[in-house]
Amino acid sequence: MTISHAPPDISAKATAPAAAPALEPLTSTTARRARVPRWLRRATGPVLLLVLWQLLSGLGVLPPEVLASPGTIARVGADLVADGSLPAAMATSLRRVAIGLLFGTLVGAALALVSGLFRIGEDLVDASVQMLRTVPFVGLIPLFIIWFGIGEAPKVAIITMGVSFPLYLNIYAGIRGVDSQLVEAGQSLGLSRWGLVRHVVLPGALPGAMTGLRYSLGISWLALVFAEQVNADAGIGFLMVQARDFLRTDVIVVCLIVYAFLGLLADFLVRTLERLLLQWRPTFTGQ
Repeated sequence: MTISHAPPDISAKATAPAAAPALEPLTSTTARRARVPRWLRRATGPVLLLVLWQLLSGLGVLPPEVLASPGTIARVGADLVADGSLPAAMATSLRRVAIGLLFGTLVGAALALVSGLFRIGEDLVDASVQMLRTVPFVGLIPLFIIWFGIGEAPKVAIITMGVSFPLYLNIYAGIRGVDSQLVEAGQSLGLSRWGLVRHVVLPGALPGAMTGLRYSLGISWLALVFAEQVNADAGIGFLMVQARDFLRTDVIVVCLIVYAFLGLLADFLVRTLERLLLQWRPTFTGQ
């Protein structure tokens, strides 16, 4: 008796799997933000603040004697520019800041290099600087007037004093924060002491120096406000003193806006310099 095995039915067609629905491309949050120019996103906050300010002024919530409206301030600012008083005041203030920033940078950087590179320098310099930086530089105004008179010298000295300490602290911390393994690698490559300082220590301290310079610029404008309100006959601070005497809040706000924009411009210049000098250092730019 033979047993026949029926061959498998190969005529049946295999059922093809159902096609998956097409997936829509996902757009990341970063890509969506990239569609809007960054300058426009950064300007949104100030514009909304101006709109709210103008609205409150129009409703009478902010009376003119308390705070002038943005429209009034813009008109007054245009008048000050037209008669030449604001450009002349800006030129005087910029000159004072530039001289004070130059002297403060030289003093702060020199002290930081001496204290950061040499132990004997740290013993001689750091303790004195730490004591002096706790003294409010505004409190030294009477002494500066006695020592230097009532001309430009005390104003420049106040700015120099305010600029020196942030720069000193950041450069000093940058020097002492250099990785010791990088120093050992430089020594193994045969670098001399000056070669280590030039090629390892100073580049490693440069990010701290840039941060200190940004802090110093901010403090320089703060010091200028105090300096120009003491026996000054020109400058933005002098305009503010005159406006205070006549209760002109519009002129005061114009001067404050000028201070703010000059500080923003100075910070932009330092950040540009930082990007040029620190191209070798990759940084996180946000998401």
